[in-house]
Amino acid sequence: MSVSPLKGGQQARRAAMLCTNPRFGIYLDHRRRCAHSVPIEQMPDGTHLPEDCADWLREACGVKSRAEIDHDNAASAMLDRIIADYSAWERQQRQRGNA
Repeated sequence: MSVSPLKGGQQARRAAMLCTNPRFGIYLDHRRRCAHSVPIEQMPDGTHLPEDCADWLREACGVKSRAEIDHDNAASAMLDRIIADYSAWERQQRQRGNA
C-alpha cells in the first residue's frame, strides 16, 4: 500500500501566495542585505524570485513541501511569524514612503 502525499490546506495556500508576491521577494532581499551587510548595488531589489522565496520559506519552516505546513504545528507557527514580520516590514516601508 502506498502512502498518499499530504494535501495542503489554508497554510499552504498562504505560503504559496506569499512566495509569489514580488514585495515578499524584496523583503527577503532587504533581510539578506541587512544580515550580511551587503550594499544594495551588490544585491539589488528583485534578486529573490518566487522559486527562491519558496526555497527560503520551506527551509525556514523546516519542511520539504509547503503542503506539510498544514500538518506540522511548528511549521505553521513559523509561517505565522514570517507573515507577521513581513507585514511589520511593509508597514515600516509605508511609513517611510518606500511602498
